[in-house]
Amino acid sequence: MRIAVLTSGILPVPATGGGAVENLIDFYLEYNDRHRLHDITVYSTESKEARKHRALASSVNHYVFIDTESFISKIMKRIHRLTNRNEYYHYTIEFYLAKALRHINRQTYDAIIIENRPGYALHLDSLAIRPKIIYHLHNDVLNRNTPRQKELYDAADIIISVSDHITKQVSAVGGKDSKCVTVHNGIDTAMFSACGKQEMRRADIGLAENDFVVVFSGRIIPEKGISELMDAMTALQDRPDIKLLIVGGAFFANETGTNPFIDSLIKKAAPIKDRIVFTGFVPYDKVPQYLRLADIAALPSTWEEPFGLTCVEAMAAGLPIITTDRGGLPETATDECAVIVTPGNDLARQLAYAISDFMDSAEKREKMGRAAQARAAMFSKERYAEAFFKALQAKRIKTQ
Repeated sequence: MRIAVLTSGILPVPATGGGAVENLIDFYLEYNDRHRLHDITVYSTESKEARKHRALASSVNHYVFIDTESFISKIMKRIHRLTNRNEYYHYTIEFYLAKALRHINRQTYDAIIIENRPGYALHLDSLAIRPKIIYHLHNDVLNRNTPRQKELYDAADIIISVSDHITKQVSAVGGKDSKCVTVHNGIDTAMFSACGKQEMRRADIGLAENDFVVVFSGRIIPEKGISELMDAMTALQDRPDIKLLIVGGAFFANETGTNPFIDSLIKKAAPIKDRIVFTGFVPYDKVPQYLRLADIAALPSTWEEPFGLTCVEAMAAGLPIITTDRGGLPETATDECAVIVTPGNDLARQLAYAISDFMDSAEKREKMGRAAQARAAMFSKERYAEAFFKALQAKRIKTQ
C-alpha cells in the first residue's frame, strides 16, 4: 500500500526531539524499511536535526517536512487562526495539518495513518480521493466525553490503540462495532537491556556505589506521581543511603524556561537535596545508561496511564518495579515483577514501604528483576511493528 502518516504535529520524525509517539513511529518505519512492506510517506514538522537522520536514506520510507516555525510560517499561522476559528485543535497543529493535506491532495494514497489526533479526520472530506483512515491512538482521546466522538469514530475505518484500556474507552463510543484493535507498544529491548554496554558510572552523577538508587523516568508532570514519590523520600529520611534519580524533563527536548511544577518539586526537594539527583531532559538513546545505575524503578502514575512505556523500559533494564494499577499499567507489569499499589491519600506511605522493603531484600530484587526482563521481551519493537502492520490489513469496516 501507499500510506501517508500524519504525526501529532509538534515533534519531528525521525524522533530527534524525543517523544514517545514519535519513537513508536520510528519503530514501525524501521521495520518497514527492513521488510519493504509498504511505501510510506511521513508528514513531519520541520527539524534540521531530523533532516540529517540516516533514516532519510530509505527507499520505502519518505519524509515531507512541514515548516511551522519560520518567520513566514508564524505569520501564516496567525492568519490561519483568524480565518479558522472553529477548529478542533490548537491553531499550530491545525496549521501543520492544513499544509500536510495540501501535499496529500496532490498524491494518491491507499491509507492515511493518523497518529493520536482523531480530530484530523474532520478535514479529510476535502480530499479528492478518500483513502482508508486509520487512527493510531496513544492516549484516551476518543471516548464518550470526547467532543464529536461519534463523528470521529465513524470517520475511521480501523482504530489501533496501544492498550486494552484505551480500546475499552473507544469501544464505549462504537458499541457493538468491532473496528478497534489493541496493538501494545514496543521498545528497543536490546538498547535497554541490563547486559548493554555501560559507559556511565554512579560517581559521574554524584551517587555512591553503596547507595540504594530508586529511578523515576518520564515526563515531570503531576500525573506521573513524582510529587508523591518525593514525599516518600522525605518519609525515608532515617535511611540516608536511599537516593532518588529523576530522569526526564517537562516536555521532552522542547522544555524551555521555568516550569511551575518543577519549581515546586525543587522546593519540596530542598530538605533532602543531598538524596535526589535531577538530570533534566535526557535524549532517548541515553536513558538506558541512567536506568542501569538504579536498583529499582518507581513509576507511580496517578492518572489512567494509556500504556506505560517507561515501565517496560525499566523492566527491560532488569529492574524490579513499583507502579500503580492505573489505566494500561496492569497490562505491562505483573505481580511477578512489580509491586502494584493503588493511588490514594496514602500513596506516599505505600511507596515508602515498598522502597524500604526492596532495599531490605536483595533476593526479592533479583527474582523480580529477572521476571521483569523476561516480561519486557513480550514488548519488543519487532513484535509491536509486526502486529501493527497486520492490523493495517484488517478488513475495511465503516459504520453506516
